[in-house]
Amino acid sequence: MIRRIDPYSLRLFVAVVAEGSISRAAAREHIAASALSRRIAELESALGVKLLVRSPKGIELTLAGALVQERGCRIDKDLQALARDVQGLDGQVNGMVRLCANMSSLIGFLPERLHAFGTAYPAVQIAISERDTREVIRACLDDEADVGVCVKMDAPPGLESWPFAEDPLIVVMLNAHPLGGMKKLRFADAMQYPLIWVHSGGALDSLLRGQAARLSSDYTPQVVVSSFDIACRMIEAGLGIAIMPQSAATAYAGARKFSRRPLAEAWAARELRIYALRKSPRHRAVQELIEALKK
Repeated sequence: MIRRIDPYSLRLFVAVVAEGSISRAAAREHIAASALSRRIAELESALGVKLLVRSPKGIELTLAGALVQERGCRIDKDLQALARDVQGLDGQVNGMVRLCANMSSLIGFLPERLHAFGTAYPAVQIAISERDTREVIRACLDDEADVGVCVKMDAPPGLESWPFAEDPLIVVMLNAHPLGGMKKLRFADAMQYPLIWVHSGGALDSLLRGQAARLSSDYTPQVVVSSFDIACRMIEAGLGIAIMPQSAATAYAGARKFSRRPLAEAWAARELRIYALRKSPRHRAVQELIEALKK
């Protein structure tokens, strides 16, 4: 007869596979690496098979481990969903809502709306993760996020969406820059000067590279950085100019030394939207958060 399988140990095993490392999984799940290793050993003992092979290069799944990882993901999602649904049965708005959002929405719009929501619904916990727009959509589709906020995309039929905010792209530069005297700039004007790119591989990066390719197939940005605040420091140091969402420019380039000019192109009029997996009925805490975030 098979021994009892602990759902928490199963969750930890799934985390180890996802992270490819016991230490990284332990950090992610806020547990000591030694305790996590013990949990995995107990799970292997309960199943009577080895699930992982440890080596200096990391971990490898056995055939049994691959099967447990696949089924374990589904079981963990079902258990989390069960907990959220049960928490909503007493008529109160409580429980956990998983919110996944892109960088610009987290910088410019979400903090204040989340604070207001938390004041109205103090019993609701919100687990926030930052991801690129495409990853936000994927997380909603895979039911890894209850609510997603990101740049408007052609979303699959399985998702519902609602307006969140307008966040147009603008050009940020120092006041003394030659383009500073213009009221509106074309992308071609900005490309005549060293450009600072943000978040290589992200939605904004892909958009700008696509537009740059239409104008100059061999264009290469001057500097590539990981965040908008770093981009503003590069601008401040005189290394170039940057195209970024208005929300980010307001947060990081509000000092008088910076000039901010709108882009003339229609594609610069970015819209942020709320996304959620189509469900009926939807957990009340999730629905209330969606209502609170709508524009």
